Amino acid sequence: MLTACALVQVTALADDSAVPDASSAAPINSRYGLFNALDHRSWYNEGNFPEPFLVDDSGLEVNEARLDWAHTTAGDSHSDVASAEVEKGFGLLTVELKVPFERSVSPDETLQGIGNVEVGVRHPFYQFVSPSGFFDTTLGAAFEAGIPVNSPVSRNTELVPKIFNDLRLGEHFTMQSLFGYSTLLGGGDAGGMQTFEYGFVFGYSIPHSQLPIPGVQQFIPMFELKGETGLNQGESGHNSLTGNACFRVNLRSIGRVQPRLGMGFIFPINNNARADVHCGVVTSLVFEY
Repeated sequence: MLTACALVQVTALADDSAVPDASSAAPINSRYGLFNALDHRSWYNEGNFPEPFLVDDSGLEVNEARLDWAHTTAGDSHSDVASAEVEKGFGLLTVELKVPFERSVSPDETLQGIGNVEVGVRHPFYQFVSPSGFFDTTLGAAFEAGIPVNSPVSRNTELVPKIFNDLRLGEHFTMQSLFGYSTLLGGGDAGGMQTFEYGFVFGYSIPHSQLPIPGVQQFIPMFELKGETGLNQGESGHNSLTGNACFRVNLRSIGRVQPRLGMGFIFPINNNARADVHCGVVTSLVFEY
């Protein structure tokens, strides 16, 4: 990912130099932070990347609360996951807390209960913005800990270090990439399991001026890819890839609160994912305040 970003960075610089524009010259002293690795001009700093559904959020969130619900089916089995989450920003550091409730129903048994309580942090460590501002990328690191509550669906501690890249091209297109290494701690069959997790979120923001829907500030068609590859315990090389065709609607603010409503259709990409998910729906309601 770092190599690809470097190549695109060189291309962006070449494109900008091909069409000089005095009005788009880089401001003086735009770099700051450790080793001058960050850029005041980066769009990431404004916290405007669209919130994903299946893939973990990687954007800056200042004050945000959200409620999500996902329903998936696979043959005679189905599962529901409802979650409540809050995120708080301290400068460019985002801290999050998420509490899910899970229910899985199969012909043989029904399991339900509160899932792992997830605590996470993330922070960018490098930003690059081309002179014209067309190319804007942020690399960052994150860490998530899943704390078990000893329910039927929450037995093992999960630790996930991650890296992410949030990219913006022009005024509309965004791509968020996330890569993590999950380790489950504790006893049982899942204890010691290691998994490589990855996700991509593509979005295209359409402002009210271009799509004048009453009460809507932005309409954002989105597409997600979420994958997991087992690394040990008989799952080595076992890759599962799921897609989500979705959209998010940023509504007009109500006082200091801006509601953001989203919905998506979940489907398997490969055969391994099809064993767990035949289809599904996900809804999300975000409150930025």
